[in-house]
Amino acid sequence: MFGLLAAVWGASYLFIKVALEDGLSPPFIVFARCALAALVLLPLAAHIGALAGLRERLGALVVLAFIQVTFPFMLITIGEQEISSSLTGILVASAPIFTFLLAFVLSGAERAGALSLAGVAIGIGGVALLLGVDAPGGTPAVVGGLLVVLATLGYGVGAWFLKRRLPGVQPVGAVGATTAATAVMTLPLAAFGLPDHAPGIDAVGSLALLGVLGTGLAFILFYSLVASEGPAKASLVAYVAPGFSVVYGVTLLDERFTVATAAGLVLIIAGSWVAAEGRLPWRRPAPVEAIAPAGTGAPDGCEPAGARVRA
Repeated sequence: MFGLLAAVWGASYLFIKVALEDGLSPPFIVFARCALAALVLLPLAAHIGALAGLRERLGALVVLAFIQVTFPFMLITIGEQEISSSLTGILVASAPIFTFLLAFVLSGAERAGALSLAGVAIGIGGVALLLGVDAPGGTPAVVGGLLVVLATLGYGVGAWFLKRRLPGVQPVGAVGATTAATAVMTLPLAAFGLPDHAPGIDAVGSLALLGVLGTGLAFILFYSLVASEGPAKASLVAYVAPGFSVVYGVTLLDERFTVATAAGLVLIIAGSWVAAEGRLPWRRPAPVEAIAPAGTGAPDGCEPAGARVRA
């Protein structure tokens, strides 16, 4: 499941690029992928009862949809008009860096040690290397890359908003609702950006795969992994998916892969890991104190000796 999720998410930027090269507008692409994803996710959410309580939080869900879906999807698709699909996938991998910075600004991340901040600097250095050296096309490519990087901020703000304003919402229901809301929000723009020709079979297939697999199935796989393996292991997919993006772009779209590309990829992945984890990849996580489960017979606040164990 982990490998399939990385392969599917890594292919999203390939599908976007194929649709763009056929002349489809960014709003139309975002509308199509989210509408198809909603068609996949909402029936599943209804079947498992994940839509319970969403009506009372409709306003917050619309805000979440704009921050975490509409905003980043539009920026990534617009930016990818100027840069390659492989470079897009690498730049999106910088999301943990900006998520960390956002958490630090909002609440003063407890793990904001020297190593985490060094990881931020390393990752930003990788972004600068890719945009300053490896982005072909001059200023338009740099602007396109910056739009992709800015999109990752939407993911960070969205995660913070989801935690603060929508606690307890089941993930599949939230994603189904936000993709449906994004489809509604982008429909007017998509209507003005309808293609003036019949899309080719490659573009149609890419849109279908982007919506059903890259957005709908991908979230199902991700939350299934979160449930079975835990969020820490599931989130590691962010470090694997860019590799698939590069392989797809180079082999299927004949995109270039230079020494600067490789260096930028390594810096961003390494910096993201260190910033997010607060440790070097080869070091084990620090032991965390775990409280013995209820039912030991001790009253509240009075644990028997040995009740706190090292996890």
